[in-house]
Amino acid sequence: MNPLLQRLQPYPFERLRQLFAGITPNPAYRPISLGIGEPKHATPDFIKRALTDALDTGLTGYPPTAGEPALREAMAGWLQRRYSVTVNPASQILPVNGSREALFALTQTVVDGSRPGAVVLCPNPFYQIYEGAALLAGAEPYYVPSDPARNFAVDWDSVPAEVWARTQLIFTCSPGNPTGAVMPLSEWKKLFELSERYGFVIASDECYSEIYFRDEAPLGGLEAAVQLGRSDFRNLIALTSLSKRSNVPGMRSGFVAGDAAIMKAFLLYRTYHGSAMSHVVQAASIAAWNDEQHVIENRNLYRAKFAQVTPMLSAVMDVALPDAAFYLWAGVQGSDTDFARDLYALYNVVVLPGSYLAREARGSNPGAGRVRMALVAETAECVEAAERIVQFIQSKT
Repeated sequence: MNPLLQRLQPYPFERLRQLFAGITPNPAYRPISLGIGEPKHATPDFIKRALTDALDTGLTGYPPTAGEPALREAMAGWLQRRYSVTVNPASQILPVNGSREALFALTQTVVDGSRPGAVVLCPNPFYQIYEGAALLAGAEPYYVPSDPARNFAVDWDSVPAEVWARTQLIFTCSPGNPTGAVMPLSEWKKLFELSERYGFVIASDECYSEIYFRDEAPLGGLEAAVQLGRSDFRNLIALTSLSKRSNVPGMRSGFVAGDAAIMKAFLLYRTYHGSAMSHVVQAASIAAWNDEQHVIENRNLYRAKFAQVTPMLSAVMDVALPDAAFYLWAGVQGSDTDFARDLYALYNVVVLPGSYLAREARGSNPGAGRVRMALVAETAECVEAAERIVQFIQSKT
């Protein structure tokens, strides 16, 4: 067996299952989970129709790895409308089966594990796929802490020069999971300059880009590159998905776009990897990328939900409206694991300990003392969960 598999950490939800082992939650309350970031809003009907309409012809042939031209054009059209970014649909964009699959596969394409001391930089806290992809590519993850004093901006300045010199790939996540922080143009400028100096690739995870609470939409990596005169997108790949934007996590549909040279290598990898998107999913994806009204309606649902829940919780704990994404990243008194376990036992509400989403590095775990709450269910259910959390905290004071 591949010995690198032994280096993989248990996934946060497996650790949560172990934390809750042997606990029987209070039967007076129905279960409510704010644990997993899985969209629960209804899938738009027009997407479902596009999927079913394609069934007659969409299952009769092998789909091309590069996707149908109409799909790549729909994706490129969305990039133009959303970010004022122009990409070549034939050479700078590829469909993928969700951002998780693409994050992993891109890492295997980019990282040369035979080079001594290969490093992949991850924000800390982070999405665990970054770590696993790095380890299985033969690289060493380096965890870069987020700074609560700067709205959880990643402290790239804390990375030593000798680490930058060995870095082959860095992951950015903006809007961030779990913090919801959005990277400003100044931060992108810093990373682009470092990429020029050291030659590493930037993988920009943007799957939460369409759920935001400010007037201005979050800045994207390709958009930042254009604004800074880097329209060739050298050493930059952006990854996005329909899962959160269009409430279709089960479709496993997204795309990557950017540096044409990297995309050529990534297509070669994917040809052998066998991750072509079904014609049926492609048809539904074209419909989804070409429509914006359902995205606006979905965003408004989240805005109304967060407007109700955030003030309730901010009255009793350290939490504020994020820039974007559908999480609340809340500070708790004492242990985050104790908080999650006791809340589950007494009030039958699941939240995810922040320490499970981060790694201890250089003496601290930046997720410790926090919990992540995914406000993905309908508003009434999230409000009920918030009411229970308020009662739980007040009962301890």
